[in-house]
Amino acid sequence: MLSLHYLREHKDEALKGLAKRCNDALPKLVEEALELDRQKRQIMAEAEGQQAEINRMSKEVGEHMRAGNKDKAEQVKALVGVHKESVHELKAKLLQLDTDLNNVLYQIPNVPHDKVAKGKSADENEEVERWGDIPALGDFAEAHWDLASRYSLMDFELGVKISGAGFPVYTGKGARLQRAMIAFFLDEAQKAGYEEVMPPLLVNEDSGFGTGQLPDKEGQMYYVSEDDLYLIPTAEVPITNMFRDIIVDGHDFPIKRCGYTPCFRREAGSYGKDVRGLNRLHQFDKVELVEIAHPDHSYEVLDRMVAHVASLLQKLELPYRILRLCGGDMGFTAAMTYDFEVYSTAQKRWLEVSSVSNFENFQSNRLHCRFRREGEKKTELVHTLNGSALALPRVLAALLENHQDENGISIPEALRPYTGFDRID
Repeated sequence: MLSLHYLREHKDEALKGLAKRCNDALPKLVEEALELDRQKRQIMAEAEGQQAEINRMSKEVGEHMRAGNKDKAEQVKALVGVHKESVHELKAKLLQLDTDLNNVLYQIPNVPHDKVAKGKSADENEEVERWGDIPALGDFAEAHWDLASRYSLMDFELGVKISGAGFPVYTGKGARLQRAMIAFFLDEAQKAGYEEVMPPLLVNEDSGFGTGQLPDKEGQMYYVSEDDLYLIPTAEVPITNMFRDIIVDGHDFPIKRCGYTPCFRREAGSYGKDVRGLNRLHQFDKVELVEIAHPDHSYEVLDRMVAHVASLLQKLELPYRILRLCGGDMGFTAAMTYDFEVYSTAQKRWLEVSSVSNFENFQSNRLHCRFRREGEKKTELVHTLNGSALALPRVLAALLENHQDENGISIPEALRPYTGFDRID
């Protein structure tokens, strides 16, 4: 959530940055927030003035009583009552203004970084890097859903029977390959200095609000109404909320955590190759990286996280490209996001497998996560970052498709110690 102080002091800068999101409603929301803030501060000043008058007259009542002027004391006491009623009404107005103001602020996304391009959609994203050669497969090439059926790696129809579309059942070497990738990604994160955690899969409303999934993505989250809990759409939510309402030690920067979890998303269903097979699921596995960083160094941290994800894809021998998202395609909470896409040779298309984002202090303002600079008494908001390292379904899809030959599928060398087999045939 953007801070009111930032909007007050840097309104023009905020509006210039928000214009990159190509959302015509945002300038009006900023003006509405600032007007509600002005009204709130005005009423607060009035309430403080009334309270000061109450305090003054209360002393006057005591003075009159000590002087034996009971009638005068009663007159002043009656005026005190009037002022108290006025303060009560002003406080009620403040509560309503506070609610209205927060409701507006919740609708304003993060301000994009200076390097983020203006744009409405994915068509205007910027490609910043490309790695690897796209394999030249012959007529034998099959999409991953056909390979999965041929080699008994997963069963989509069984998943529909048990749960519905978007819940595949991994079987045999397909299940082992899933487990192998999870272990590989976690081990690589540990080598990079990330401390592994195993967080809950259900979170409360405060946690969803803290990282920005609520109220922005409420319709995409599975909700357990009886317990008032949400199934996590990503491990970012519980891991980042480990730092909610705390003051971190500045000497601990950067604070690095990673975790594997299943993820659950109620994404809108559709038909066709773009969502077929593993391309879009309601439940999927992912290893997530989260960093709590010093504001002065968060973009260095972002670059390092991007390099880490790139190293994973290189070790899996998957051709990829990195896109810096334009303002209109970027998530609500992000100030800058890099998407990784791997090339699926059989489908002849790029598949997104990771997003790595710097949220600056947008999340930490909601989380109330702060630190103190050395020698300072005043606290300051930290910066938060996260990235998928990696989401498994589309990585698996590309791995099966790109590493296939006429006789089966070759396992990348980096995964072989984890799978226990070199090929699927």
